[in-house]
Amino acid sequence: MRDHYDFSKMKGRKNPYAKLLRQPVTIRLDRDTVGYFKSMAVKTGLPYQQLINLYLRDCAVNDRELHMEWGSSN
Repeated sequence: MRDHYDFSKMKGRKNPYAKLLRQPVTIRLDRDTVGYFKSMAVKTGLPYQQLINLYLRDCAVNDRELHMEWGSSN
């Protein structure tokens, strides 16, 4: 094994699968919602964005649907 290797001539390549892993999005959330996930992040030691992703993924995997009923205006 050599004592020194010359990596200066190597061409770096980007991971072709990186963009398939995560997609950046902009989303507007209530401050209370963000605060909730930030407090959960402190308890779990995970970043709050990751917790939001895990929660949304759980909803998608388990085919959860939001059921809302709007009050009638008389």
